Amino acid sequence: MKLPLLRRTAPLSHWKSPLSFPSSTSPHRHFFVSLSRAVVRSLYQRRCLCSKMAMSQVVVREPDLLDRKKASIRNAGTSKLQVIADFDGTLTKYWCNGARGQTSHGLLQQGNAEYDAKRQMLYDYYHPLEISPSIPIEEKTKLMEEWWEKTHGLLIEGGLTYDAIKKSVADATISFRDGVVQLFEFLEEKDIPVVIFSAGLADIIEEVFRQKLHRSFKNIKVVSNRMQFDERGCLVAFKGKTIHVFNKNEHAIDMAAPIHDEFGNLDGSDVNGTFVKDRTNILLLGDGLGDLGMSDGVSFENRIAVGFLNSNIEKSLKDYSEAFDIVYLNDASMWGVFNLVSELCSTNQ
Repeated sequence: MKLPLLRRTAPLSHWKSPLSFPSSTSPHRHFFVSLSRAVVRSLYQRRCLCSKMAMSQVVVREPDLLDRKKASIRNAGTSKLQVIADFDGTLTKYWCNGARGQTSHGLLQQGNAEYDAKRQMLYDYYHPLEISPSIPIEEKTKLMEEWWEKTHGLLIEGGLTYDAIKKSVADATISFRDGVVQLFEFLEEKDIPVVIFSAGLADIIEEVFRQKLHRSFKNIKVVSNRMQFDERGCLVAFKGKTIHVFNKNEHAIDMAAPIHDEFGNLDGSDVNGTFVKDRTNILLLGDGLGDLGMSDGVSFENRIAVGFLNSNIEKSLKDYSEAFDIVYLNDASMWGVFNLVSELCSTNQ
């Protein structure tokens, strides 16, 4: 498995090639030669270590099928590729600083204990229904709509403010997987769109981007439930139709409120999903079997599905390895996906 590419932090003119080492008569030549050998040795040792770690954390059930998909996507070019990703537990770590990482929805504290308790009561009632194997999907869909609408109503009634969102994110136990920033930068450089689908709250996800990454990416769109605040920063309404766990897919692009670019600036020119319309090759990233449905609504030619299996590995590995093309185990980093994307965008294979 390839190591992540080393990023250049200075202009090429500031870097010395082997031919620009000090001359053989220079007293500094021995230092530069020794230093270069030490760097090469260190990189080789790091490559071996990372390769061993990566091999122990990845499962590919049908490598020949995966190779065919990769070749087809690579031959079609980057103009046909899009990335669809779940947020919680996929882009973010399952474990954070030794504790269970919070979700973008779970981290929210209204600053009103009464309403926080009411939302928890809703969770305690509806979540078992969401995961129940005995309830038909049609009935579950109605229950989820009911749950989301009640929760949104409590957020408005309880006087949620944007300041409370910022404080909740600042106090939260949430962080991105190692390698996520480098993956986003690479995809932005290649002009490959990333669509993040979430049944949570877009305003919280974008605030996590601001506080944890301190930047935005022009190629990333968040499709989720969006809030509307008044001039005092108080929540007054939700925009668009409700997006829940059973309809967060590319059909939801038309259901979502106008898609925000960067830090909440409206990008009204692309509200109907035209930025992904002709991209028929998909790299899908998720942490649950239900995330495979995020590509519903796309007539794709090829799809590589990558699953992050963060817990209950022995119990769930069989199902995950049958459903996903690639499965990363034990809350793995994003470097494996980075290497995969680099391979898909390569013109030298």
